[in-house]
Amino acid sequence: MNAPSSRHQRQRQQKLSRFLSLLLRHRPTRFPIRLDAEGFADLDEVLGMVQALPNFRWVTLGDIEAVVDQTGPKRFEIVAAGGGARHIRATYGHSAVRPTYDPVMPPDTLYYGVDATEVKAVRREGLRPADRHYLSLVPDPDLARSAALRYAPDPVVLTIDAAAAFAAGREFYCPAEAVYLCGHVPPEYIAIESL
Repeated sequence: MNAPSSRHQRQRQQKLSRFLSLLLRHRPTRFPIRLDAEGFADLDEVLGMVQALPNFRWVTLGDIEAVVDQTGPKRFEIVAAGGGARHIRATYGHSAVRPTYDPVMPPDTLYYGVDATEVKAVRREGLRPADRHYLSLVPDPDLARSAALRYAPDPVVLTIDAAAAFAAGREFYCPAEAVYLCGHVPPEYIAIESL
């Protein structure tokens, strides 16, 4: 029997990544899994639960590790726990739990993509996390545009004066390379790309 094609393998990894996001970021209570206050779950329990689902019987520990190790911003992490156990969590984007992170000094400029219909509200109110606990900002405008393309056909990229916001007391966190989190960003720290 031939090994799965790389395209087939990528599709499987995307499917598993989306499911792990649902499980570890947004809807853990729908599944027999326990998350601690920081969003960590026992990796063996997650693997067993995932393998018990009809659409994921094929998943191995190696498949989960491959999703964790994907290139780009690290969406998940695996850490050693006591007694040889390992725990897994989503590194950012949570709506179910609110992990704590150590504050960091952000780069001078960060970016966030929005749908053009949101621009008036941003000018008035700034940016707030909608259905998540933190905003996910990135240090590259192309990455912001790419992320926003999931929900906006022609996104507007906002430029965040993170240095000024930080100097004014706003806290930023960096749970994964190229991803910075924060709460509300007032409009005075946001420049809007011309339409």
